[in-house]
Amino acid sequence: MRVITQLSTGGPEVLELGEAEVPAPLPTEIRVRVAAAGVNPVDWKTRAGAGMAAVLGPPPFTVGWDVAGTVDAIGAGVTRFAVGDAVFGMPWFPRAAGAYAEFVTAPSRHFAHRPAGLSEVEAGALPLAGLTAWQSLVDVAHVQPGERVLVHAAAGGVGHLAVQIAKARGAYVIGTASVPKHDLLHDLGVDEAVDYRTEVFERAVGAPVDLVLDLVGGQTSVRSLDVLAPNGRMVCVPSAGVADAVAAAAERDLRATGMLVEPDGDGLEELAHLVDDRRLRVLVAETFPLERASHAHRAGELGHTSGKLVLTV
Repeated sequence: MRVITQLSTGGPEVLELGEAEVPAPLPTEIRVRVAAAGVNPVDWKTRAGAGMAAVLGPPPFTVGWDVAGTVDAIGAGVTRFAVGDAVFGMPWFPRAAGAYAEFVTAPSRHFAHRPAGLSEVEAGALPLAGLTAWQSLVDVAHVQPGERVLVHAAAGGVGHLAVQIAKARGAYVIGTASVPKHDLLHDLGVDEAVDYRTEVFERAVGAPVDLVLDLVGGQTSVRSLDVLAPNGRMVCVPSAGVADAVAAAAERDLRATGMLVEPDGDGLEELAHLVDDRRLRVLVAETFPLERASHAHRAGELGHTSGKLVLTV
């Protein structure tokens, strides 16, 4: 099978097209013929030697965790899927999933049935970003109806899904993004859009918020404590600055925590229900064929993408 591999860490140019044996599923695993693989910041960070590189070990390795495709084979004990089923998932994270390839094997419970309302490309874009948003807002922060939620980087890969999930849970959502993306935010359901380039978000937000989902990190996390209600909470997704934010929150008797997404078949099914109910849509900014994975990484590292980048396999 074709696979994107790298023999060293470094820039996008280290990604190269190679070949590998088609894997066989072990008991409780399925093999998926990959149609689309989402591209996430953790992919290019890992490629460069940060991200999950320490978990994967030294090269050669294959990055990527977002998978959408068709079940091609099943191992003993699998009861949730049959050959031919359309599925999507985020297998193995943070261990290597090797999603930038024609086939992937993983535990069946790392996947869910692809909802009819999503194309293969959209489904390939959803798992990691969608689960990050779902687990942050629902499992960690327990967002409630009527709460004021501030989402930083609201038009990004995780952000555009987070605002829709928060709205589906009945929250009042404020999102930060540059002005050209404000129409998109309002279309997604954001109640207030704040231009982080020209406005000081601490002032623009106005009344305190019950929940901050910080997808930026660094000083944005610490500054966000100024808008947090006394009983509020903040979830910081980027690792940069989490320790400082948690320490600063503790000094002010506020709650802040970091989070790392994990495989979650139940969470994927919840996302699929939202798609079926037309309360969640996935924005795909651009697609690239598998062999142009390096171009996808270059595009992602520019940091201007609204929605997701996806490799078509």
